[in-house]
Amino acid sequence: VQLQASGGGSVQTGASLRLSCEVSGRIYSSYAIGWFRQAPGKEREFVAGLSWSGGNTYYADSAKGRFTISRDNAKKMIYLQLDSLKPEDTAVYYCAAQEVINVAAMTFAANYDYWGQGTQVTVSS
Repeated sequence: VQLQASGGGSVQTGASLRLSCEVSGRIYSSYAIGWFRQAPGKEREFVAGLSWSGGNTYYADSAKGRFTISRDNAKKMIYLQLDSLKPEDTAVYYCAAQEVINVAAMTFAANYDYWGQGTQVTVSS
């Protein structure tokens, strides 16, 4: 499985961006897809995730109400809509795949089996 993230950019506070994650290779219904981000000097943190089969979604507290994760199974695409962006959202955003969904461990980067390259999101005040 390979993942390719795109859609980042430089925006001002309050703007929106839509990140995309293209998944290639065989993906099974047991998979979960997560979005993480990493700011300079900080650890990689969970942003949002969903189950590939049922589409159940999970969000970090920092993302609730502003970010929306969605999927298009036919296109094998995962999206992360970022609204009301703040300077503290500035980071490199990564998508990742977990072979067997583990809701309890969804927020832990170490539990993901495949990672895409990141896409930079920069929010200026």
